Amino acid sequence: MVTTSTSSVLLSNISSSQPFINLIKTSILNHVSRFSDCGLFAAILCLVLIDQAKQSGLRGNVAIRINKHLLDLCTSYLHREDCGCKVQLDFCSSQNLITLALSIISSKPACALSDPEALHISKLAVQAFLLTVPCDTPSKVSLGKIVTVSIEGQSVLDSAVFPGLLVDMPDVICSIKLEHVDSNPLRMVLFSVSLAGDLSELGDGIIEMHPGTDPDLQILDQLLELGKQVVKDKVKLLVCQKVIHPVLQQFLRCHDVVVIERLGLSLMEPLAQLTGAQPVATLHTTIPPKTYGQVRDLSIKQFGSKTMLYLYPVGEPMICTMILCHRNETMLSELKVACQKTEHVLRLTLREPSALLGGGCTETHLAVYIRNKSNNEVKDAASVLGCSQTEYLRGVEAFCQSLAYVAEALEHDGRNSLIDLTHGHHWTLPANMSLAQKEDSLGSCGCGLVESSPKEKWSYLNTKYPEFSPAPLCTNTAVQPRVLDSFLAKLNALEVAVETANLALDIRYIVQDVN
Repeated sequence: MVTTSTSSVLLSNISSSQPFINLIKTSILNHVSRFSDCGLFAAILCLVLIDQAKQSGLRGNVAIRINKHLLDLCTSYLHREDCGCKVQLDFCSSQNLITLALSIISSKPACALSDPEALHISKLAVQAFLLTVPCDTPSKVSLGKIVTVSIEGQSVLDSAVFPGLLVDMPDVICSIKLEHVDSNPLRMVLFSVSLAGDLSELGDGIIEMHPGTDPDLQILDQLLELGKQVVKDKVKLLVCQKVIHPVLQQFLRCHDVVVIERLGLSLMEPLAQLTGAQPVATLHTTIPPKTYGQVRDLSIKQFGSKTMLYLYPVGEPMICTMILCHRNETMLSELKVACQKTEHVLRLTLREPSALLGGGCTETHLAVYIRNKSNNEVKDAASVLGCSQTEYLRGVEAFCQSLAYVAEALEHDGRNSLIDLTHGHHWTLPANMSLAQKEDSLGSCGCGLVESSPKEKWSYLNTKYPEFSPAPLCTNTAVQPRVLDSFLAKLNALEVAVETANLALDIRYIVQDVN
C-alpha cells in the first residue's frame, strides 16, 4: 500500500495491462518528471477532454483540429503581457515566492500539515532556494544545492535551514576536540578513495615491497605518511567518502584534525562545491596544494537523537542544508518529496519569473476568454479548420467545459462552484446554500485577488450564462494572490493534456500481445 498525494509517486505505483491507460500515465509522468507540478491538472484535463469529445458527437479528426486550435489560443493568451490570469514575480520580495511554495505544499494532504506548519515549511523552502542562487551574475550562472536531512519524531516546526552543510556523525562526535580548532578559515582535504588500508581499495598504482614485508604494515606506513603531510600542511578537517583506518584516525585526532569518514557519494559534490576542495582519488602521490579546500568554522548541532557536525561556508553560501522534521516516517517521506518538488518549481521561476492564478481561477478565466474569442471568430475559424460552424461551437463548448471541470475538481467537501460574470474567477458556495440564498459576501475568489460585492453577478460553473469578455483586474498592490501555480509547469501541463487527449482520440486500433 502507498500513502501519497504526489502524482509522481501515485502514478509510478499504478500498474495496468491496458495500453490506453499506460499511454496517458506515461505522458503525465513524463510531464511531472520535467516540471514537478500540475500532474493532477494534466491528468484530469486530459481525461475530461476525451470524455467531452466523445459526448459532443464530433468526429475524432474534427475534435482534434479544434482542440489544437484552442490550445494555440490559450498559449498565445498566456504569453501576452496583459494576460488576466498571470502574475509577475518580483524577486525583490519573497511574498509571491512563499505563496507559490505554499500552494504546492498545501496541495499535499498526505504531508498532514497544519496551516502554521505548511507556512513554516514554505518559508524554509524559499529561504533554501534563495541561498542556492548566487548574488553575483557572471556570464555563466551556477546554482547551488539543497541537502535534505530527515529527522523523524520531531515537530514540523523544528525544521530549519542552515547555510552550509551538516554531516551526520553518530559514532565519533564525542572524540572531536573542536576547541583546539582555532585557525580561521580552516583548511580541509577531501578523499574519494578509501583510506581503510585494503589492497583492493587502493586504486591504480604500484606498491613496491621487499621480500618478507607485511603488506598490511606497508600500506599502514603509507597511510601514516599521508597523515603526516596533512598535519604538516595544517589541515584541520579531513573528510573521506569511504572508510578510514582506525590507526590513521587516531593519529590525526591526536594532532587536532577533525576526521569524517563514510561521507557517501551523495554528499561529495555538495561538499566540494561548498569548500572548493578537489577530491583526492589516489594515495600514491603527495597531496597537491590546489586540492585543499576551506571551511569558515565547525560546530556541533543536535536535532533530536541526531548529532551533526556543521560546516560553515567561506563567503557566499551556495550549499545549504534543510533539516526536515515530522512525526512519523510516512509523513516525513511525503514531506521530503513535496519539498523537492517545490525546490524544482521555484527554480523554474528563474527561467520564467511569472506565475498563474491558482484556486481554479486560471481555468475558469481561460474558459471565459476562449468562449468569448471563439464566438467572435466562428466563421473564419470554422473555414480554416475545415468544419461547420456548429461543429466548431460544439468543440469550443467541450473544451471550455473541460477547463471548468478541472476547477470544480478542486473541491472535495461538496461545495458548489461558481463563476463571477465580470472577471471570470472561480468561487465556492457551501453545499447547503443556493445561489439565491447566498449572503451578500462570498469573501474572495479561489486565488484571493477578487473580493465579492453585492452588485456582482454569478452563475453556477458549467451552466449556461451570458457570454462576456473578462474584465482586467484592478492593479491594487495591497491585494496579493492567496494561491499561485507555476507558469511553466501549468503551461506544459495544458499542452500535454490536450496533445495526449488528441493522441487518444486518434487511436483506431490497439494491437496487444496477450502471451
